[in-house]
Amino acid sequence: MHDGFDITARIAGIGSYLPERILTNADLERMVETSDEWITTRTGIKERHIVAEDEAMVDLVIRAGKAAMDDAGVDPADIDLFLLATATVEQPVPASSSIAQPALGVVNAACLDVSAACSGFVYALNVARQFIATGEARNVLLVGGETLTRFTDWTDRTTCVLFGDGAGAVVLQPAPAGEGILRCAWRTDGTYKDLIAMPGGGSRIPPANPRNIEERLGFIKMRGNEVFKVAVRAMAEISQDVLEQAGVTVDDLALFIPHQANLRIITAVGSRLGIPTEKVYTNVQRVGNTSAASIPLAMADAVAEGRLQRGDLVLLTAFGGGFTWASALIRY
Repeated sequence: MHDGFDITARIAGIGSYLPERILTNADLERMVETSDEWITTRTGIKERHIVAEDEAMVDLVIRAGKAAMDDAGVDPADIDLFLLATATVEQPVPASSSIAQPALGVVNAACLDVSAACSGFVYALNVARQFIATGEARNVLLVGGETLTRFTDWTDRTTCVLFGDGAGAVVLQPAPAGEGILRCAWRTDGTYKDLIAMPGGGSRIPPANPRNIEERLGFIKMRGNEVFKVAVRAMAEISQDVLEQAGVTVDDLALFIPHQANLRIITAVGSRLGIPTEKVYTNVQRVGNTSAASIPLAMADAVAEGRLQRGDLVLLTAFGGGFTWASALIRY
């Protein structure tokens, strides 16, 4: 039921952090032409957390990371690799993981950002287990952190209702094969690169370029209907691949935790896989789409609610801009 490694990685601790400020659908009704009924019907989202004026992405990462290390009982100085999955970096240079390092106290860790949009956390899980399996790392801190609302066009009613901010974290340690991470799969198809994108602010259209400002290119753009079709198919297929490779079925799962993009996608994927509704975990209603933070936030909530317990078999599946998609089967 594992992939041939003698050693894999297990989740030794988990933590999360959501900003205090909550933006409800009623609040959005006063900001843009929309309604609670419109948002709920199309996304399932009722509210989302928003960073305060003096908060930034790294502030969320630090809180979630410290919580995960506390939960694992690990001294920050013993972390030898720190991976930060994010699409909303603190600044272009240096890496956001480097910026977060001193406050986290992970002074002996090599620091690396992982950029795979909403799939970032699951991508980084696969990266982390390679380092642990080869003996290059023994304690890995992995955080998915996002401040998507800083890159949201609040005049675009189709996208501004979707996004929220937050951070979720895990500490990974070595485990014998058959425990921890059992299988991972990841895919990319760059031919879809324009369907979820933030075109401005990079080397092609720099921040100071008039086009970036006039055409509002520094905000997230998304063609929702086209994304929906590909996302449902891709998430279902890669989930099925991972289950088949591991020799398990949906009946063996305690829980399915998909990326919390919107409720319609989650429902459609669960239906395609034949997973009973009670085994499909959702918290998108209260946090919105938090990109790379989505799955670890959902995992932390599931643990806190007693829905995910030690020894449970859980399937994680994500889809995001790139397009990227990934799945991981874990014995929690």
